[in-house]
Amino acid sequence: MNHSSSFNARRVARCAMVAAVYTVLCLALAPFAFSGIQVRVAEILTLLPVFGPEYIVGVTFGCLLSNTLGVSMGLTAVPDIFFGTLATLLACLVTYLLRNIRWKGLAIPASIPPVVFNALIVGPEIAIFFSDSPATLPLMAWNGLTVAIGEVISCMILGVALVRLIESNAALSKAFAK
Repeated sequence: MNHSSSFNARRVARCAMVAAVYTVLCLALAPFAFSGIQVRVAEILTLLPVFGPEYIVGVTFGCLLSNTLGVSMGLTAVPDIFFGTLATLLACLVTYLLRNIRWKGLAIPASIPPVVFNALIVGPEIAIFFSDSPATLPLMAWNGLTVAIGEVISCMILGVALVRLIESNAALSKAFAK
């Protein structure tokens, strides 16, 4: 096995680990991860693309797997497989693009995409597919706001703290870096 294939194997292993952690966090904290007013703690992982593009795949696959299992367990419905996963994919892609920008030394700019994409995609999704009331614009805006609040907690507070912890610890930084 040469150095290149070892390097690729390490990246694939990271993807699998991140997907597994995302899924376990969602299922273990299902009442918070799959409700109308949600704080999906697993979304802290959407900041991992700061450390490399492979995390885009790991986090997105974790979200896809979580939502698919959530459907099979009656925690969510089929639209969440598509829309929730799409929001996470877009958030991870833009987070990766913002990976080198810091505000007061913190990855705050990279934490904004998950808040925005989930508010704009998952908020209306909840109003359209999961509400007992008609999906009015005010209801979609309200759901977008509640999703954004959950994402602020998960990403802008916990996710930024996770990135800071990884960046400030040499062993963790080496483990998460390319």
